[in-house]
Order: sequence, then C-alpha cells, then structure tokens
Amino acid sequence: MDNTLFSRRRAERFAQLLDEANGARRHHVRSRVDGQLAPLVAVGQRLSVDPPAVEVAPDFRNGLRAMLLATAEREGVGTTPTASEPAATRSTTTARGRLLPAATARRARARGAILVGIAAGAIAVSGISAASEDAVPGDALYGMKRSTERAQLALASSDISRGQLFLDFARTRLDEAAKLRGDRIGYSAVLDDMDADTRQGVRLLTTAAVQRAESGSLDTLNIFVSGQHRAVTGLLDGSTRVDRERTRRSLLLLDTIRERSDALRAAIACGLPAPTTSDALGPDPSVCPGAR
Repeated sequence: MDNTLFSRRRAERFAQLLDEANGARRHHVRSRVDGQLAPLVAVGQRLSVDPPAVEVAPDFRNGLRAMLLATAEREGVGTTPTASEPAATRSTTTARGRLLPAATARRARARGAILVGIAAGAIAVSGISAASEDAVPGDALYGMKRSTERAQLALASSDISRGQLFLDFARTRLDEAAKLRGDRIGYSAVLDDMDADTRQGVRLLTTAAVQRAESGSLDTLNIFVSGQHRAVTGLLDGSTRVDRERTRRSLLLLDTIRERSDALRAAIACGLPAPTTSDALGPDPSVCPGAR
C-alpha cells in the first residue's frame, strides 16, 4: 500500500474522530485504525479544554537552526555555479563537494528556500503569538494576536471546528474586556467583537446541528452559554453605569442564544423538517405541534 495514501487516510480518519468527540455527526463505518487513534483523540480533547502555554525554548531555536543549516548544506542551498560553465548545463557543487546537475540543484535550492522560510516563519510566529496572548486592543502585539486567530480558522477542518474556535475567541474577548473596564470606548468595542465572535460560532454550530439532525453541537453551545453568562455577569461588579448597560446587552444575547438552542433541540427531537429561514444565530426553527 502507498504509505503516503495510508498516512493521508489515517489523518482524515483522525480528523473525523476528533470532530465526533466534539459533537459532530458520527460516521457509521468504523475503521481498523480507530483503536490506534483513540489515545490521540483523547489527547486532542484534553488540549482543546486546557491548551498548553506556548513558549519557544532557546535550545529548540538553536537546534532547529543547526538542522536547517545542515539541510541547506546537504541540498546545496545558496551555492552558485562557476562563471565558466553554461547556465543550462553547469552543475552545482555542495559544501561537501558533491556535484548536483543544474536542474536538480535548482529544485534543491527551491525546496531548501521553502523549508527555511517556513521554519523561520514558524519560529517567529510561534514566539510572537505566545508573547501576544495577553495583549489587549491598543497594544503593539494585538494585531498579531488577531492574525493568529484568523490563521486558526483557516486551518480548521470543519464548520463545527470553526464554530468552536469562534466561541473560544469570544471567551478571549471576555478576558480582554475584564482588563478594559473603566475605558468606556475600549470596553464597548471589545464586547462588540465578543458578541460578533459569539454570533459567528453560534451560527456555524446551530447550522451543523440542523444539517445533521443531531444535538451534539447544541450541547457544546449550551456549555459555552452557561459558562460565558456567569463570566459576563461578573463584569457588572464595580463597573460604571455605562459599562453595565453595555454588559447587559451581551447578557441578553446569551439569553437569546439559549432560547434558540432549546427551540432547535425540540425541533430536532420531534422530527420537524430543516428550517427554511435563518438569521444571525442560524436556522430559525418552527414550533413542534402541541408545544406552547
């Protein structure tokens, strides 16, 4: 069997199992690798609940730099052909004296340049991202923090994963709001962003629940609403009148989301067809027959 194809199928199956563990629709066909992947799925769940702090150690930076330099030397990255040879036929000599044909040398330089660029970017982004975790609007690193979030969304494997990410971002905006109490403009702006992230996540998760006719995504949503409601309520203590008024708008949104989630759960349970109308929170369900 093609090892590349096998690895890709394992990766795709791992992504399915991880989504299922987070509330997505279950696939009825089991795979022989499910038992092997189960420990990795458990680790993935733990990381989603309690993500580790990211810090790039100096030893890792130095070791990776040494590896990249060795790879560049082995692949002939950065070497130049002698002027006496025709450009189309000349070979490239590596630092270790190995001759590479011109076409092979060009490919090697391209691969090496890509490798160096990606690795250097990963080091820079991971270090700066870790440093930007505590940034709030107005800080120099806040733009990097939001760019990292956009990158996470781009790499998400499904709408359910993207929905959960938006809810995580809403929690992050809440932490930022707690640091900005008393700054009327900054506090209100970050709560606006929090509510926008919340709506995005809710819309993705409620749509997934309706499309799959399963309530797993709604369970995730209700857990978020319960925890977020308690935390947002905590912002009312010791806040100014203006801040309290703005905070209550976010609390009202959370109450509305819980009502929508309950209505969708009831509609799925009684077998109603998928709603044909939607709004900022996703599908707008009909009421089950006989329900008040």
